[in-house]
Amino acid sequence: MKQTNPHEALAGHLRRLRQERGRSLQELAEASGVSRATLSRIEKAEVSPTAETLGRLAAAFGLPLSQLLAPMERSFPPLFRRADQPLWTDARSGFARRSLSPPAASLRIEMIEGEIAPHRRIAYERPAFAGHEHHLVLLSGALRLTADGLSYDLEPGDCLRYRLQGSSSFETGAQPARYLLAMT
Repeated sequence: MKQTNPHEALAGHLRRLRQERGRSLQELAEASGVSRATLSRIEKAEVSPTAETLGRLAAAFGLPLSQLLAPMERSFPPLFRRADQPLWTDARSGFARRSLSPPAASLRIEMIEGEIAPHRRIAYERPAFAGHEHHLVLLSGALRLTADGLSYDLEPGDCLRYRLQGSSSFETGAQPARYLLAMT
């Protein structure tokens, strides 16, 4: 039976990832720093994980965030219409993430579109894996991106290229920030 609720689909996918790797909830809690109770509630679709929680889980699994939000496609359609692009939102942090080009086994580049509400800060303790390559182009608004202790103030049209080794954060000012991010 196909799950239509995106929270239930995400919950099921996260549970399968944990089980496929032979990890208990307690082991995943210790690796991610997310409480066992919270993980259980996420896997039961009782709560939706925040952007920071997903970042912690991505690091614990050693997977890009996109592969937590959706399984990797074995083959890929050349054309991926906007109506078919998965959209994940975190209302608490004011973050929306659209997978423009989902990860596929035979492709190296993945693209997302992100939008962060005004006066928000989203922080990640560590990347999914060291050296994760990012190319971020700011489309509108203003964004302060801090990666590995270095901060960059971006304006529309600016492109920041980096390989993430440690913590990162995204901070907006009075306007929402909208950006494209290509990752390999």
